[in-house]
Amino acid sequence: MSTITPKGLEKLGLENIGNVFYNTDYDELITKEIENGECKMSDTGATICDTGIFTGRSPKDKYFVDQEPSNKNIAWGDVNQPVSREVFDELFELTKKQLSNKDIYVIDVFAGASKASRRNIRFVTEVAWQAHFVKNMFIRPTEEELKDFEPDFVVYNGCKATDENFKEHGLHSDVFVLFDIERNISIIGGTWYGGEMKKGIFSMMNYWLPLEGKLSMHCSANVGKEGDVCLFFGLSGTGKTTLSTDPERALIGDDEHGWDDDGVFNFEGGCYAKVINLDPESEPEIYGAITKGALLENVVYDEAGVVDYSDGSKTENTRVSYPIEHIKNHQEGLQAGHPSNIIFLTADAFGVLPPVSKLTKEQAMYYFLSGYTAKVAGTERGITEPVATFSACFGEAFLPLHPTVYAKLLGEKIDKHNVNVYLVNTGWTGGAYGVGKRMSIKDTRACIAGILNGSINDAEFDTLPVFNLSIPKSLDGVKDNKVLNPIQTWEDKDEYMQTLKKLASMFQENFNRYSGEGSEFDLASAGPQI
Repeated sequence: MSTITPKGLEKLGLENIGNVFYNTDYDELITKEIENGECKMSDTGATICDTGIFTGRSPKDKYFVDQEPSNKNIAWGDVNQPVSREVFDELFELTKKQLSNKDIYVIDVFAGASKASRRNIRFVTEVAWQAHFVKNMFIRPTEEELKDFEPDFVVYNGCKATDENFKEHGLHSDVFVLFDIERNISIIGGTWYGGEMKKGIFSMMNYWLPLEGKLSMHCSANVGKEGDVCLFFGLSGTGKTTLSTDPERALIGDDEHGWDDDGVFNFEGGCYAKVINLDPESEPEIYGAITKGALLENVVYDEAGVVDYSDGSKTENTRVSYPIEHIKNHQEGLQAGHPSNIIFLTADAFGVLPPVSKLTKEQAMYYFLSGYTAKVAGTERGITEPVATFSACFGEAFLPLHPTVYAKLLGEKIDKHNVNVYLVNTGWTGGAYGVGKRMSIKDTRACIAGILNGSINDAEFDTLPVFNLSIPKSLDGVKDNKVLNPIQTWEDKDEYMQTLKKLASMFQENFNRYSGEGSEFDLASAGPQI
């Protein structure tokens, strides 16, 4: 146990607390995990836990207390559901009862590397590996900083408690992930999944920062030797982690960032990487990070602790959390200056978008709000039609405010700091999925290199019809320039145009919720025109 006693322990409202394991070091946490029967040890020194029946987040069980004045800021709907103060208080008592009369783990951390924008977060749990998880994922204060640590927000993780009266409470299930913004409290029950704590704080940073004129972002970020910063936005499967991991550039972070007056900063102090089919040759940094201090989730392993990363029998969402220090080429301080370039990544399975296009500010705001990628439907029944996915700001599930709030901030910062913005398609070329082929990683990396070294700005540009995107005619490192203009890679040009217009109509239909009467600004003209 830490020699420091956390300030405000009596304010937690817990009864007859046993031992308080406060900001426990990794050695003791690992010992407790093994002693408690919560974890097993892998052959590389990482610990392995199972998160129970929930191997991912439970978004339908996430609610905010409907109360003034915060309820006037929240964009209510499927993502942000309301719950009454009375129901919250009842479940708060249930959660505190679950955490009372036993040993607890208290972890104090920072969310945000920028001192001007960070928040002090306290996590309380009875499960050692959950304490380990948040110690990995957030920024770890020094012993000196812990002496005067006062939490701005407290998360009570009572994962072993369930809401047996959820129907009477008007909730979706006996699982609850609730936020009281006015009292700066979150409570969790019924799910053990660690990602609820990570993304819960991300949701709160997405509430706090934009109201201060600071942009919160679901993106990865890296910085070059000359201090040039690049942001990578993209939904799952677009290559966000892979493309932002560059031996020539320092990693600021892989998932959550803020952008304030001083520049870009990581919200977190660790990484949370998928490990299904993890290959040491293609992702050596992640593979090498799975050592002592790392925490593996829901993986399959043998008696010797050797993990079979190809086995998804428990879940396809197998993951590892580890401190960012496990990545040798990370940015000290986890912050840098204002970005020079922003890249929106999409895996277009329709095969009609170019591998790279340069966006105007208005187009940047449009494609940011659209948050497009296309997933390939399951092929076990012969379905080959791609499915378009739109997630506002590339992270709609974590946005308490209306998406246009974030888009407006992005536009202001692009203007102020003269940032170049690009759309990069890592999906299909030469035809849709089933006919075309996946964009080569070599060509994609050549496009990224052209953006980062600025050579793309010296290229001549064509205009993609319907979408009106500016696409380079040639680019260093791209062997066949035909790939830069997707229509040239399709045998049937008429079919290409039909598919292009089909995707355009999907964009227009999705964007209807941001345009028309009552819209703060009209960006529909920056999107595709049929």
